[in-house]
Amino acid sequence: MRFTKDHEWISLDGDIATVGITRYAADQLGDVVFVEVPEAGRRIGAKDGFAVVESVKAASDVYAPVAGEVVEGNGALADAPETVNNDPEGDGWFARIRVDNTADIEALMDRAAYDAYLSTL
Repeated sequence: MRFTKDHEWISLDGDIATVGITRYAADQLGDVVFVEVPEAGRRIGAKDGFAVVESVKAASDVYAPVAGEVVEGNGALADAPETVNNDPEGDGWFARIRVDNTADIEALMDRAAYDAYLSTL
């Protein structure tokens, strides 16, 4: 699993990456009440907003850590947005993306680097 400074995580399996927000981001948002995930077939660039998460506190865009094509949005979040709070780095994922360049993921922070980054906030 790799992480961005915008608090997204990405996990690669072959050329398909699963993307979501981190526990830190979910905790900062508070209770999530609505999630909009992307449709399959959508092309996204690195750092493009590709999903929206709304909580009792705020609405926020979720940014793509890498470029690629969405192969699946997590439609289950429409009926159970609280999954983002309960399991943000598991079942609360937002999308699966066929990654254009898997090497781009290696440039992101690993867990230790992300934890160190969080300690500066």
